[in-house]
Amino acid sequence: MSDYTDHAGTRPAAWYEGLTEGKDSLFADREQPPADIRYRTLTYEVTDRVARITFDRPERGNAITADTPIELAAAVERADLDPRVHVILVSGRGKGFCGGYDLSIFAENGFTPDGGAAPVDGTVLDPAVQARNHNPWGTWDPMVDYQMMSRFNRGFSSLLHANKPTVAKLHGFAVAGGTDIALFADQIICADDTKIGYPPTRVWGIPAAGMWAHRLGDQLAKRLLFTGDCISGKQAAEWGLAVESCPADELDERTEALVARIARMPINQLIMAKLALNSALLAQGVANSGMVSTVFDGISRHTREGYAFQLRSATVGFREAVRERDEPYGDWKRAQFRSGEESAED
Repeated sequence: MSDYTDHAGTRPAAWYEGLTEGKDSLFADREQPPADIRYRTLTYEVTDRVARITFDRPERGNAITADTPIELAAAVERADLDPRVHVILVSGRGKGFCGGYDLSIFAENGFTPDGGAAPVDGTVLDPAVQARNHNPWGTWDPMVDYQMMSRFNRGFSSLLHANKPTVAKLHGFAVAGGTDIALFADQIICADDTKIGYPPTRVWGIPAAGMWAHRLGDQLAKRLLFTGDCISGKQAAEWGLAVESCPADELDERTEALVARIARMPINQLIMAKLALNSALLAQGVANSGMVSTVFDGISRHTREGYAFQLRSATVGFREAVRERDEPYGDWKRAQFRSGEESAED
């Protein structure tokens, strides 16, 4: 029989107890989820009700590979199902958050990435198939391209579609495909000097996630994508793209304060609040924006100008091609964003 002398009303603020705490917990006497899962592109740990997903290819600017969206989605799902986790924090190890796609693989080497963790031979994700589909002298199948790129988006959008709140902590650089990841997070907090933007709109790219207008509004999104310009973390907060920016040496402390406040909330309250707010965001047409943007991203890589950039990268190297792309805009190796030049994309 129930012990009516020991109930939630006898304990101060029992609503702040964790989902696994107390004799009346649905998870009483159940083992914790396994903790020994390993990934190729990121690390995962849970501390203080926070699932911490950290991109872990610092030597390559945490650049995106074929494994990244698969592993990110798996880690987000792992956190979503863990009753100890209240909030999911995504960050990058090393000099920056994420420098976009690892185009030293894609642009210089005929779009032939290294073999990933998941078997893809004989599928539309087969590197040989994608290399043939990016041959400047061949025939391009746009839907084979779409099938590949839409799966990157699907993995990144796990941050938006997760039940629990997601926070992206940006430092150093979050450019190109790195913004496809960051803009799917519910909250962005960044260092003042973070480099944020999508320079490939100058040639060979359209933001496939399609999130810029949803996060910034029409005019400010166009201001960035019509020029390929980047903004600082401080500007991102001023424009409403980030909820907060701060000096780089304060970022860890400020981020921990934010996620701690979120983590104090009951999980069910967090999920209900996110679902209610996401209903308005999704009604704006996020899915359609991603679909259209992914198609146009493929087209941008198969125009006369796109082929010229790809061939130039294969001939002189990607970094030299990027220098030629950006120098006319006066922001190649801009001092305030110097750390961003270590990224793989930009």
